[in-house]
Amino acid sequence: MNDHEINHIGGLPMRPDYLPIENYGVIGDLTTVALVSIDGSIDFMCFPSFDSPTIFAAILDRKKGGYFQIAPLDNDVKNKQIYLPQTNVLLTRFLSPEGVTEVSDFMPTEDQCPGHDLVRRVKCVRGTSHVRMVCAPRFNYARSDHSVEVFEGGVIFTSKGPDRTVLRLRSTEPLKVCEDGSVVAEFTLHAGETRGFILEQAIGAHSDAPSASQEFVSETFKQTLTFWRDWIGKMKYQGRWREMMERSALTLKLLDSRPHGSIIASPTFGLPEQIGGVRNWDYRYTWIRDASFTLYALIRLGYTEEAEKFMDWIAERCNELSEEGTLNIMYAVDGRKELTEETLDHLEGYRGSKPIRIGNGAYNQLQLDIYGELMDAVYLYDKYGARISHELWRSLTRLMNWLCRNWHLPDEGIWEVRGGRKKFLFSRVMCWVALDRAVRLSMKRSLPAPLNEWISTRDQIYRTIHKDFWNPRIGAFTQSQGSTYVDSSALLMPLMRFIGAKDPRWLSTLRVIENDLVEDSLVYRYRNHDHDGLDGEEGTFSMCTFWYVECLSRSGDVEKARFVMEKMLGYANHLGLYGEELGSRGEHLGNFPQAFTHLGFISAAFDLDRRLSGFTHTS
Repeated sequence: MNDHEINHIGGLPMRPDYLPIENYGVIGDLTTVALVSIDGSIDFMCFPSFDSPTIFAAILDRKKGGYFQIAPLDNDVKNKQIYLPQTNVLLTRFLSPEGVTEVSDFMPTEDQCPGHDLVRRVKCVRGTSHVRMVCAPRFNYARSDHSVEVFEGGVIFTSKGPDRTVLRLRSTEPLKVCEDGSVVAEFTLHAGETRGFILEQAIGAHSDAPSASQEFVSETFKQTLTFWRDWIGKMKYQGRWREMMERSALTLKLLDSRPHGSIIASPTFGLPEQIGGVRNWDYRYTWIRDASFTLYALIRLGYTEEAEKFMDWIAERCNELSEEGTLNIMYAVDGRKELTEETLDHLEGYRGSKPIRIGNGAYNQLQLDIYGELMDAVYLYDKYGARISHELWRSLTRLMNWLCRNWHLPDEGIWEVRGGRKKFLFSRVMCWVALDRAVRLSMKRSLPAPLNEWISTRDQIYRTIHKDFWNPRIGAFTQSQGSTYVDSSALLMPLMRFIGAKDPRWLSTLRVIENDLVEDSLVYRYRNHDHDGLDGEEGTFSMCTFWYVECLSRSGDVEKARFVMEKMLGYANHLGLYGEELGSRGEHLGNFPQAFTHLGFISAAFDLDRRLSGFTHTS
């Protein structure tokens, strides 16, 4: 059967098969994103916001999830996909003996189009192209039916579920409505001809919305190109791997919620860390843990406006502390605290990987390390951005006082284990970081604080780590108190300046991590899966590999660091994007794309580039 033939199973159009996770690009408008496959299909999109229910989710269930594909019906087609330079405008090319066809995908920002427009332009570049468009939305995570209303110039999809989403598809081509509520168009293009399709939130009367005319599509195309090129033009980085730095910056910007200032960890949910496994999570939220890494990256790249808005979002969370004076570990983009976890049992999952979870049950875990990342972010912003407010300092003082009383507690830790709380090394290290940065900030800005208590507790934590978490038999700082295993989160110890990058204890720990967790330059987060309460295995963690690069760089082994860095760059997908993990054959695993991986690259690239150029690194 031709891959583009519509195959009906249970009355629903079905995507041919699951593509590799890395065979996707991502576009967005700073409120939501869409994943576009290398064969021209939008197989994942939440609408209208990052954490809204999906309207397309074929990547999680090719039969039921819904998709939006534009592709030629030609035989022997080869696919290519690129971003137009310095933009998030995606170009998918179809090359065949009959002709060359291009599909341009982009989402104008809300300033240009308030309806969260998804614009798709198909163009015949050479020869003749016979094209099929299939738009098969499936609302509310494919749980709700919908109706279709035809009007001149398009159709209206109206969800019958509780979300009541109303979408309008505009087209200059006649649209055929199928029995299952999908819409199909088939047409022929000759060289130089184009067609436009616009999917948008239905606001106002049909006649009030722009048509899918060539003029409108062309104008929004130019405006979107200009927006992204103006934005990336503000980037200050001029060092090595600049093209990859630009792509990482553009990817982070796509994950930036313009209305709220928060930055999500990843736009997807349910993509597996092991094919057929159960480690399938929802990452469409903002983690406090990511704060310092995000602020560092934004400030380093010169994006002070984004850093300021993210800092304002963090300050709002700090002003909403619990009665105990604590934070959640993660929040929705708008700051909501409750992220109740549930499973979508009606979907089969990517290549049979279940359960598919929405929400995240870890939101109410105790993860003590978040206070270190928070205070490091505040310290960096105060140093390189603007002075923090009186109200924020009062909230931070409450947090630090609570931490002084509770730093010793067992917790679920950075990896959000579900096998019971332990006394984790990294949690202790980041408690030290929290108090260290609070002390430094108080003294630098003459801010009132119980410094004697903070300094005494900080020093007690330091001594405890060296006494209870250093295992002289294996010559390393271990994952948890009394453990004999190492954990890649320890790679952040010198990066957070708890220990010197050339300290003998650290260099010994690094060697053990290399022996136990590094495989062909790629880094596993840990090997002892018995402690995390979940079945199955996982791939190497891409952000940990970039931490490893930076540790090598800071220790003075810059040639090895460069070797690992450039090998790791070879694992990016065809567009320069990374997921969370890499499998044994280099396949991408986990949610995609992953902000933390790109943040890890930015930090490692900054440090390594400076050292290769012979600069003194003091920050």
